[in-house]
Amino acid sequence: MSSFGKALGKIFRRDREEEDRQTEGKEPSFKHPVIYLKALPLKKPSDVEIIKKEVKAGNILIVKVTPLVEKNPEEVEKAVDDLCEFAENVGGDIARLGEERIVICPSGVKIWREPPKNSVGG
Repeated sequence: MSSFGKALGKIFRRDREEEDRQTEGKEPSFKHPVIYLKALPLKKPSDVEIIKKEVKAGNILIVKVTPLVEKNPEEVEKAVDDLCEFAENVGGDIARLGEERIVICPSGVKIWREPPKNSVGG
């Protein structure tokens, strides 16, 4: 592990310990369930079901598609089409993040998109 990685690990551990001390014995100050932001690789077509399960559980996923692109580009297209349909059916949202990743959100979470620029004079 790099020294940068070790430093980040210490920071995150310290933040968690401080948060635990501050919230010990207290009720959470919010009524919303915990939503996790998870990063997962899409290595094989069956990973789509894992992604769907996570989104149904209310989590936001950042999915790296490159592992499957390198093996089978046609399968990636099928998987992304399936996930787009899934996101629409559950009232969630899905968007591309650059060339290698997509983000998928559960119902109640929407992805902000910059309004399209006016093609005439803009």
